[in-house]
Amino acid sequence: MPHLFEPIAFRSLTFANRIVVSPMCEYSSVDGFSNDWHLVHLGSRAVGGAALVMTEATAVTSGGRISPEDLGIYDEGHVAGLARIVRFIHSQKALSGIQLAHAGRKGSTARPWEGGGAISRERGGWQPIGPTSEPFADNYPAPCPATQADLVAIVNAFSVAARRALAAGFDLVEIHGAHGYLIHEFLSPLVNTRTDQYGGSYNNRVRLCLEIVDGVRSVWPERLPLFVRISATDWKDGGWDLDQAVELARRLRSHGVDLVDCSSGGAVRDQQIIVGPGYQVPFAERIRREAGVATGAVGLITEAVQADRIIRNGQADVVLLARELLRDPYWPLHAADALGETVPWPPQYLRAAHGTTPAR
Repeated sequence: MPHLFEPIAFRSLTFANRIVVSPMCEYSSVDGFSNDWHLVHLGSRAVGGAALVMTEATAVTSGGRISPEDLGIYDEGHVAGLARIVRFIHSQKALSGIQLAHAGRKGSTARPWEGGGAISRERGGWQPIGPTSEPFADNYPAPCPATQADLVAIVNAFSVAARRALAAGFDLVEIHGAHGYLIHEFLSPLVNTRTDQYGGSYNNRVRLCLEIVDGVRSVWPERLPLFVRISATDWKDGGWDLDQAVELARRLRSHGVDLVDCSSGGAVRDQQIIVGPGYQVPFAERIRREAGVATGAVGLITEAVQADRIIRNGQADVVLLARELLRDPYWPLHAADALGETVPWPPQYLRAAHGTTPAR
């Protein structure tokens, strides 16, 4: 069976191992532009040995940001800064990925360490958009219900963003369809109560997701992979669930998606999540088995042996780490040591590699 440090291919790309840096919002941009923080944050994870380094959720429109400080790719001016980051990631023999996102009704909010919740226009806020006018919570802004013209424009914005991502040199695009943001809002029957062609039936609720995938895949080169992150369940009765997620994954595969990144939750405030080590791994395992598509496992994966077991047991094809890589950017190097695997270290750091002779 494959193991954590065995390469894996997606289209023309070969991942050096099965460790992926999960998208993690940094809330550190001005007008969507990347800066030195993003270069150092993402670059250090490339130095640390991950096969693929993903940007945070990167907004395809200014109104698709979560906060005014979100990273963006809605302006041609954003490309140069992102390209600088990509070049450094590539210099470390890692692959670079970008997660394209639209926050939907969870947009126009303050950064988490500033309390979250709605912010005024005077503080940089805007009118968010959603399936209906229902806000995520009492302290969130009430969204404007999306018209069909709005949805056409959003699909186009994802396509344009993918073109810019290609110009910046990214190897891979991931579409963010999870965590209660716009695509997930349309998927979830708890949130999407529309009565038009984008609401009601299952086919209608998955329509926007598939239109966005088709729009991106139409401009993203066939030689490069396309991933989609989904929430596999809403963690609430009557909501989006694993059965529906499996069916969506089947359709995503037929629309040219190479891997489904399996997270969960975020659509509604009163979700009841059962949390524990690797608590979302069963989602990736079932989707992989029943939909016949590669999957990524994420969520409280912290130990090398745990991550390796997920791959060896065929529960997922890659593991995505978030908080653990915030604690330790060099987790992949340490994991290889713990598992007895030999992996290349950056030459600048070789003096610290296990088994090397101390400098004299």
